[in-house]
Amino acid sequence: MAANNKMKKVFVLDTNVLLHDYKCIFNFQENNVIIPITVLEELDKFKKGNDIINYHAREFTRELDKLSGDNLFNGGVSLGKGLGKLSIETGKPFSTAIQTSFPENTPDHRILAIAEHVHRNNRDSMVVFISKDINLRMKAKSIGVMAQDYETDKVRNIDEIYKSVSTIEGIDDQLIKKLYEAPDGVPVKSFKLKIKPSANQYYIFKGSSSSALAYFNPQAGNISRVIKQKTYGIEPRNAEQTFALDALLREDVQLVSLTGKAGTGKTLLALAAALQQRQQYTQIFLARPIVPLANRDIGFLPGDIKEKIGPYMLPLFDNLDVIKNKFSQTSKEFVKIEEMLKTEKLIITPLAYIRGRSLSRIFFIVDEAQNLTPHEIKTIITRAGEGTKMVFTGDIEQIDSPYLDEKSNGLSYVTDKMIGQDLFAHVNLVKGERSYLAELASHLL
Repeated sequence: MAANNKMKKVFVLDTNVLLHDYKCIFNFQENNVIIPITVLEELDKFKKGNDIINYHAREFTRELDKLSGDNLFNGGVSLGKGLGKLSIETGKPFSTAIQTSFPENTPDHRILAIAEHVHRNNRDSMVVFISKDINLRMKAKSIGVMAQDYETDKVRNIDEIYKSVSTIEGIDDQLIKKLYEAPDGVPVKSFKLKIKPSANQYYIFKGSSSSALAYFNPQAGNISRVIKQKTYGIEPRNAEQTFALDALLREDVQLVSLTGKAGTGKTLLALAAALQQRQQYTQIFLARPIVPLANRDIGFLPGDIKEKIGPYMLPLFDNLDVIKNKFSQTSKEFVKIEEMLKTEKLIITPLAYIRGRSLSRIFFIVDEAQNLTPHEIKTIITRAGEGTKMVFTGDIEQIDSPYLDEKSNGLSYVTDKMIGQDLFAHVNLVKGERSYLAELASHLL
């Protein structure tokens, strides 16, 4: 986060920022960073556990330990060359403004009291309270403290995610005919595209009497035709689904992101492609993060751990049932799916349960990836071994995490950062295929 003017800035960080990105203290350039003592108290509660926020809490504590010293409470310690100082601010009494508006003694309000104290005592600097909590930012602003979201890992141009497919009209019919006749594709310069294509960019070319689905092959520098293909009983119903299956089935594409509203077929297509290519991989992992609705922990649910997580995994089993129902129970495809489940060649599980497992020669599908942070996405991808293919699916307009939005979630982040890389492909699915009712509800409600 860069300073917008020459005035020195002081950033006061909320707990959720550190849980979102434990290395965030190094992203404020030459400006100073202050951690309220209450934040350390809250982080201590998160240190035990297997979720990513528990990992972040532990990692930040280690980072703090590397910088530790008495100066953390007295002037601060340097964060490194060209960076500002980090300090910890102890608890402060509630001001009249806080007592009047927010009398309850909560961790959030104690953090707010510290932020207000820093604001009052640093008149020569611009003090900014950084929080992922919208309500707490509003509370800070109400008592005169400037507050902002953590912007460092936010996607700047969200439109690129929605424009994954380009429709080009006015293409010469003879050129489209060449696409059908040339198995290796047609040189990209032949199409005289106004915008240089990115790697694996998908196109709908329309002539006066013909059309073709195609993609840009970055290795050959050619535009190649995309062929509609039925995959393990699932047949694409529109151009975007055809493109999605193409990306999922191509060996040269190791990382795929599929976005789109509910019912567009993201997870179903990914699972069908994985089953189609099952012999190329040792296992298929189909996972999703557990983000309880209404912020209620799974501990509130009855039963043992399997019964608690069962409701969260049902949508994944539903997608598998759709594929199984394409075949008779005596067919080799149906029998193979049942066998893969029994022998754990196909594993459907919460994402947290896969941590620590080897990810070599795995077809790894992460559903609801919009509920992951950018750091979580990075952690997953950097563990990919040889021969592994990773697929992230989700709807960036339907986020259950209270501290993520359309621009700051992991699915948007990985798509934005990876566009243009030879091994990456992205498709945004736009048409719902569950039913007319589901499609109508998705757009109107």
